[in-house]
Amino acid sequence: MNQSKNRAMVLRLCVAAMMTALVCAGNFARIVMPLSVGGVTAFTLGNIMCTLSGLLMGPWWGFAAAGLGSLLYDLTQGYYAHEAFITFFVKGVYGLVSGLVLYYVFVRLLKKEKNSYPAMLVSSVCAALAFLVVYSVKVYFYNGMLLEGFTTPVQCWALIVGKLPATLFNGVLAVVFAPVLGVAIRKALKEAHLEIGLT
Repeated sequence: MNQSKNRAMVLRLCVAAMMTALVCAGNFARIVMPLSVGGVTAFTLGNIMCTLSGLLMGPWWGFAAAGLGSLLYDLTQGYYAHEAFITFFVKGVYGLVSGLVLYYVFVRLLKKEKNSYPAMLVSSVCAALAFLVVYSVKVYFYNGMLLEGFTTPVQCWALIVGKLPATLFNGVLAVVFAPVLGVAIRKALKEAHLEIGLT
């Protein structure tokens, strides 16, 4: 019994470390837009891995992997380093919400399978919407009021609107690819008898 618990914990730690690394690497795959107002706007693959963290490991481990991977990326970039700890919480929302919806709504309440594509799809959509809200609040107060010194709501909302295309595109990428990857990885883990104890 104790050996089984130790094995499950080692598996969780290994997958969490792997997902943290994939989140960080996914953030390097980006196209930076030439917008100078309110910080850098970019199209990135990192959100896919953030969402996948929650789908594979549940809300708390998913939050940790998504947040830590994004924080590590920020710390390697001079421009982002000052907001690395804010990024930890903002990007962690992807893993947290996707995990909460999948495991607490679909698996526990609705008794769905963990590898259900519709459940993962809905969970990914919820995560993308939650991130949109949290990121917009961050842009409004941190980027707009603090960094840019904007004093009117119109200026801050204009900043959010300017970042909206990239935010929506990154969210759509996460919604399209994270559930597909989640189902495939869950299937592979099940066939390798590694799924038990992961979440």
